[in-house]
Amino acid sequence: MKRKNKNTKTEKKLKEKIKKKLTSEEKDIKDIWRRIRKRDFSGNTGLAIKNSLYQTLTNVVAKGGSLIFTIIVARLLLPELFGLYSLALSTIIIFAAVSELGVGTALTRFVSRFLGKRKKAKAKAYTFYLAKIKFFLTIFSVILLLALSRFISDIYQKPIFLALLAGAFYIIFIQTLGIFKSVLIASNSFKEIFHNEIILQAFRVILVPLAVLLSLKYVLTDEKILFYVFISLSVVYLIAAMRLVLVTIKKSEFLKKEKPKKAGQTSLTNLTKKEKKGTNKFLIAMSVIVLSGIFFTNIDRVMLGYFVQAEFIGYYTAALSLIGGIYPFLGFTALVLLPIFSRMKGKRLEIALKKSRNLIFMLSITTFIFILLFAPVIISIIYGSEYALAINILRLFSVLLLFLSLTALYQTYYISQAKPQKIAKLLIISTILNIFLNYILITSLLPYGHLAAVYGAGTATIISQGVYLGGLVFRRKK
Repeated sequence: MKRKNKNTKTEKKLKEKIKKKLTSEEKDIKDIWRRIRKRDFSGNTGLAIKNSLYQTLTNVVAKGGSLIFTIIVARLLLPELFGLYSLALSTIIIFAAVSELGVGTALTRFVSRFLGKRKKAKAKAYTFYLAKIKFFLTIFSVILLLALSRFISDIYQKPIFLALLAGAFYIIFIQTLGIFKSVLIASNSFKEIFHNEIILQAFRVILVPLAVLLSLKYVLTDEKILFYVFISLSVVYLIAAMRLVLVTIKKSEFLKKEKPKKAGQTSLTNLTKKEKKGTNKFLIAMSVIVLSGIFFTNIDRVMLGYFVQAEFIGYYTAALSLIGGIYPFLGFTALVLLPIFSRMKGKRLEIALKKSRNLIFMLSITTFIFILLFAPVIISIIYGSEYALAINILRLFSVLLLFLSLTALYQTYYISQAKPQKIAKLLIISTILNIFLNYILITSLLPYGHLAAVYGAGTATIISQGVYLGGLVFRRKK
């Protein structure tokens, strides 16, 4: 009897503790909504909420705009040309990754840290040092792309040579945009990035389809049409980059020239050898994550480009783009939860993670079933009857909805707890697995037709994403 009484008392205490933690968690969420409603973003908490809100809105605009843009371009170009466009873009993005290598993340990390300490001169020194690295990396990746364009086009045996040449401008302008975006993030100017994203998506949805329509009107070759598509895409990023440069000059006070306090003294504090070494070390670590991530998301289309006809890449990309456009809206809470997770520890954090996971999983299951049932209607309405072969590919990719939104949540968890190295290791393993599975499944299924090879690539992507998510869940418990 005494033991039973003790057990019931312990259970009651445990329930009371959980209730208290849940109420404090609810208070946190209510406080966030109250601050958003009243526009009270005072203090560090308010700043974190404001930044997270604008970052979420930026992602919604970016993903929503990308989905609309992809649908319009896919309908205008039709499967074959859209497949060539997707192949060229995936190839250009891999070269663009060489010019990034985590420079933007490094800039945000180091500059924001010194701005927080009110060491503006040191923040400026880091900005100039990292911008210099970015410049040389961009030049290197552009020269590499230009030198290999003909060779890559011949390997694929597809008319994308001119598109790859135009990709050089795309890399220059997208990387220029990226570096100034990082400076604004470090300066906590998330609102300006949000406004710039709206402008970028609006111009992209207008200018690129216009270029496609004009190219089709004058009955140009496939290669020339793709060239003008990428030139117009580069112009869009040039416009967005120019605006962001002006905004950065205006908003980032620490970059402006300061008058030396004493005669002969320079206003810019140079980085020491130790600081440069530390920065380079961080860049090497980040470059692994960046390159792994880029390969992870683009290698399937690149490998399909070698083995299958262009229209099958078009079907594959059309289906994958829909999933890529939907899942951020299911896992949008992951971004909003970042400032909350950052302030939580222990059981309280576990309860918040569990509740978020359950909510996201329920939404994902519902959307998964909906796409599984209504894939023919979705493809017909969005892309048209020309993309009928993408119906079953979309059904296959609907499984990804169960993985991607939960992956975003667990990544947010690791970042909030300052454990990005665990993400890096898992991403490398998953990327290697993805490349291996893509090759095995594509080549094994190719004798049964190009569509079968596409299913192979899709299966490889799903298995790799499942392994990555499983790793994130498993490593958290260690």
